[in-house]
Amino acid sequence: MPIPPFTVAGILPVGTFPVTFSELRQSHLVSSDGYGDGWDRDWRERLVMNAEILVKQLWQIGVTEVFLDGSFAEAKPHPNDIDGYFECDAKAFVQGLVAQQLNALDPYKVWTWAQATRRPASGSMKRQLPMWHRYHVELYPHFPGLLSGIVDPWGNELQFPAAFRQQRGTALRKGIVKIVP
Repeated sequence: MPIPPFTVAGILPVGTFPVTFSELRQSHLVSSDGYGDGWDRDWRERLVMNAEILVKQLWQIGVTEVFLDGSFAEAKPHPNDIDGYFECDAKAFVQGLVAQQLNALDPYKVWTWAQATRRPASGSMKRQLPMWHRYHVELYPHFPGLLSGIVDPWGNELQFPAAFRQQRGTALRKGIVKIVP
């Protein structure tokens, strides 16, 4: 199986695990294999379906490096969402071309990372991006030098590749899923 079982800490072992969406759907990240009662397979399948919509939009504009993570990639029975990042051209992003091209494809025009577009989730004070409200998926752009807002245990702000390869709260190193066509 392309995605190894969770460690005893409930995270993926360190590494990058390339899978197609078909392989992801068949993996233990979606199925309940070995994770007992309460594993919300239906919700996890829905999250994968939503992530696939967004990733296919990225592929249509030429973005091929897409990574998925968050509580979805942990042994959490009902994850809040799927988090991830994609590698893109810095100039195209700064000029707004990435968001413009993606919003031309998405009927809900969810591709923005502007703080002003964040609104609280139902029953929570946490402010989420429009893509989270529609898809329960948040995909962030990454290019060299762009910081994530996530810090390591020493307070250093990390870029997305490093930030998404550590468990929030514990800073344990962990694996990540790479989506391939």
